[in-house]
Amino acid sequence: MPVILCVLDGTAVRSLEDFYDQLAARLPLPEHFGRNLDALWDVLSTEIEGPFEIAWKNSHASRKAMGPDYDRVLKLLQDLKQERKDFRLKIEP
Repeated sequence: MPVILCVLDGTAVRSLEDFYDQLAARLPLPEHFGRNLDALWDVLSTEIEGPFEIAWKNSHASRKAMGPDYDRVLKLLQDLKQERKDFRLKIEP
């Protein structure tokens, strides 16, 4: 099965809302997605068919713009990587 690739451009991800918008444009998120971190975990851990990969390019720009929200999203994605063997994460500065 081919890998679903979701490439995020950190220069366009400046807030949680931007992050959710970018994911929704690149992954088959359900319409009922609640646009919060708990809902994101639920969707990514159970509803997205793998294998899939999130590659976050220019992540330094997101980190600077998003502040603590960036750290929360990154932790969620790192936890997801531990939870799902069919998920890959690439964080590029």
